[in-house]
Amino acid sequence: MNAFLSERVTRAAIVILCLLDSSPSAFGVPIVNDPNGFEDIPWGTILSEGERFAKIEDAGRLQIYERNGRPPLLGTTEVDSIRFTTFEKKFGRVTVRYRGEETHEKILTYLQSTYGPLDRTPGQIAVGPVKVYAWHGFLTEVTLRFEAGPDRGIIFFESLTLPEKLLDGTSATVF
Repeated sequence: MNAFLSERVTRAAIVILCLLDSSPSAFGVPIVNDPNGFEDIPWGTILSEGERFAKIEDAGRLQIYERNGRPPLLGTTEVDSIRFTTFEKKFGRVTVRYRGEETHEKILTYLQSTYGPLDRTPGQIAVGPVKVYAWHGFLTEVTLRFEAGPDRGIIFFESLTLPEKLLDGTSATVF
């Protein structure tokens, strides 16, 4: 390899490493006991309107529900909303939204006690204005994104077994 090509490869490697190093995302950790669902609802369950759920959106293949008759709680922490998404009537995703640093800390504690501790090795925990944490199982994936500036967070609990989630285009972690 000539010197010019070698220098370009070295520069490209440095740029790639810098980009990876500046990423706000934390690496995912394995889920200790994959729940194959959310709380008491297994992935793939048929959700319907009634005593337990109210449909708030119907977009053909996708329906979004909220629970009836109780405030949105993740563990014992009150959150802004918890929405249950079905894909062709099969339960496949939960989206939780919340605000505040104190709520964020409570939720992190809950998620670690439920899905497993985060890797506290330096470089594994996100720092900066946007923090992303993830737990990966064989059947379930949990992704939390918290923006420090506006103090808001969003969590996705998703089935990894329903192929519809990959086709719907709504898995992006945006607010």
